[in-house]
Amino acid sequence: MKKLYAAWFGSYWSPYLVMALAGILSAVYFGITNTVWAVTGEFTRLGGHILEFFGVDISDWAYFGLVHMNGTTWTRTDGWIVWGMFIGALVTILLSSNFKIRMPRQKRRYIQGFAGGIIAGFGARLALGCNLAAFFTGVPQFSLHSWIFIVATAAGTFLGAKLVNARWWKGKPVLTKGGTVPQVKSGKSRQPIIGAVLGLAYIGLIVYFYANGRTMLGTAALFGAAFGILIERGQICFTSAFRDLWISGRATMTKAIAVGMAVSSAATLVIILVYGLDPITKIAAPSTLVGGILFGLGIVMAGGCETGMMYRLMEGQVAFLPVFIGNIIGATALAYAWDHLGVFNLLVKSGSPINLIKVMGPAAALIVTLLVLGAGFAIAAYWQKNYRFGVGFKKGGTTHVR
Repeated sequence: MKKLYAAWFGSYWSPYLVMALAGILSAVYFGITNTVWAVTGEFTRLGGHILEFFGVDISDWAYFGLVHMNGTTWTRTDGWIVWGMFIGALVTILLSSNFKIRMPRQKRRYIQGFAGGIIAGFGARLALGCNLAAFFTGVPQFSLHSWIFIVATAAGTFLGAKLVNARWWKGKPVLTKGGTVPQVKSGKSRQPIIGAVLGLAYIGLIVYFYANGRTMLGTAALFGAAFGILIERGQICFTSAFRDLWISGRATMTKAIAVGMAVSSAATLVIILVYGLDPITKIAAPSTLVGGILFGLGIVMAGGCETGMMYRLMEGQVAFLPVFIGNIIGATALAYAWDHLGVFNLLVKSGSPINLIKVMGPAAALIVTLLVLGAGFAIAAYWQKNYRFGVGFKKGGTTHVR
């Protein structure tokens, strides 16, 4: 029993396994609910509810009509996906005895994270999705907008990597004693007990939902927790998937995400064909490109994407609280700018939803998707082998300084 516990909670899991499992679960979740694993849409609704609490009339805001403000975050499936992710991540962190309040060494990190969160939230909602709906779960839906978003995000993270490496951004280094990597504690830590109690209470909530006929809420709460467990155990962060390429050349997360999307694409297509579902297709427009660039820039400034922010905040990393708040503010700002500042007419109106299945058929859509993902995996592997931090990209025995 101790060996099994140590295997589950004594070390992090392979990101390849985690992303493959996440890909399968996201496909199954789509099959059950006809919605996708996403978070920033709910961040936008939370912003709308906060405005309503303070007496702001948002009834004429077109974007809130687009994302649907029905109910509250506790009565929506998207709400329980978000809160389930937080809770699932927290439970595994406690079971691993890895929770610890950690303050940033530099106070500027609060401002940097807040600013990055605003930019990322604004960009994500401009593109109608973040690293999930416009990326990880968007590609398996065969929506063209996801590929535009990925390319734009890569460009944005490249700009972000240049920014955060600037001397004025880094500031003066602060020296502290000891390391900052959390260690799994032995002995009589109370964290696993608290984690077990929290986990049982959450299971009780899921059972309550199902017992009272609120099946979709129970399903969302269940899958949300599963996604939270996976992203925490795999330390999944889409920011590092790009940022590490530009800075250190490390491509493990990049390759793992490609594997997860490939698995999810195949599973999602099977579900679409077997159950006759329509894939969820978002608008491909200039807004997708601009939003992706802003999102990529913002997540590097913030130090993490939405998924990375969620489990790091649950680990006790206080610097990610302003990132979370910034995400909500940025998403809400976009909701205002959508029609009040003419963003829709300028960047979105000219676009249209394009799905690869409808353009080229199911088989060709899957083959093309897998080929592109395979090419991305191969490029990432080659990049990791030849790129060296501070030196550049090696080719044919020579080094090209970047």
